[in-house]
Order: sequence, then C-alpha cells, then structure tokens
Amino acid sequence: MIDRKYIGHSYPPLVVDVEKGQLTFFAKATGEMNPVYTDVSAAQAAGYRELPAPPTFAFSLNLVKPDPFAQYIEMGIDLGKVLHAEQSFEYLEPICAGDTITLQDKVTDIFEKKGGALEFLVTETTATNQHGASVVKMVSTTVVRNG
Repeated sequence: MIDRKYIGHSYPPLVVDVEKGQLTFFAKATGEMNPVYTDVSAAQAAGYRELPAPPTFAFSLNLVKPDPFAQYIEMGIDLGKVLHAEQSFEYLEPICAGDTITLQDKVTDIFEKKGGALEFLVTETTATNQHGASVVKMVSTTVVRNG
C-alpha cells in the first residue's frame, strides 16, 4: 500500500532549458506535420517568438530528471507494477525554444479500487517560465497493481 502521508507532498523543483533541437525531434517523433513546430519562420509568421513546443511536449520535460522514477522508489512502489493511466494538460502560455521552465510536482491524491488490487497516484505538475508566467498545468495518474 502506498502510504497516504505522501498526499500533499511536493518535490524539489526541476529547472529545464528548452532547446530548439528537443522541440523539432519531439515534433517529428510524434508525427506533427505543422511547420510551426519545425520551422522558425513559420513559427514567427504564426505569432510565436521562437519554435513553440508541440502538444504534450511538457510531459517529457519531467523525464530530464537524473532519476525520473525516484519518487516511486521513495514511496516503496515496485516499478514493475506501475502503469501510466492518464495525463491531462491545461495550457496557459506557449513554451518556446530558449525558455527555461521550472517544474513543480505535488502528489494530490492516492486512492484504491478493487479492494486495494489497484492503487492510483495522482500528481500535479505546474510549469512556469523564466518570467514567472505559468505555462502549463499537468495532472498525471499512475496505477500500481498490487497482489
């Protein structure tokens, strides 16, 4: 069982520089065909200051951590029993190449279903840019299979 003491627990912030190469690679890897995500001229013509991040890119920023699964290990969760269940995004401002993004993770809920056979860990991540503007809020739900 995941200890409920982690509800409300915040982790140290993670600061990540967003690079043009990351954005174009992500766009190509996800099949994004809009030139706004790969061509600076197209991005600027569309009103962006630089290449913008494609949808869902912000999720990948948290994977830059030295050990992106450390919080699960800290909670005593067996990584072999973890499944990514759900991800939601609330976009507030564009993330663009050259931005420095600060990510702050907080566990907002832990609950069970099926008599404890499944436990759910809900984490909210807020991201702000180098100007202190909130750029995206993400909510991630992870399932842990027990027994």
